[in-house]
Amino acid sequence: GIEFSIDFMTPAEKIGALKEKVQRYLERNPQYWHPNFGLFVIEIENVNKIKMGLYVTHTINFQDFGEKVKRKSDLVMEVKRIFEELSIRYNLLPQGVHLRYMEPDTSYLK
Repeated sequence: GIEFSIDFMTPAEKIGALKEKVQRYLERNPQYWHPNFGLFVIEIENVNKIKMGLYVTHTINFQDFGEKVKRKSDLVMEVKRIFEELSIRYNLLPQGVHLRYMEPDTSYLK
């Protein structure tokens, strides 16, 4: 499967559109994927991101590792393209930075 995070404020309609577009991708590639798949919410973190998982079934047996990795890579790139098309993203919250000034050690100059 593929796990990813999206912004908590992503509308449910966009998540539904993501699911439809993944379904169409799988249907366009029946030689690689079974049409049944799962798109699940794994958890909500800090009320700012939704962690999700996309689970698909290959049409090949698990021993053909090289082909399996290539197909998964293609699927990840398709999901990325769909994210861009639907403007689905996740941005980290601003992080606090704490600075402190320390006098430089000039004792070696004497």
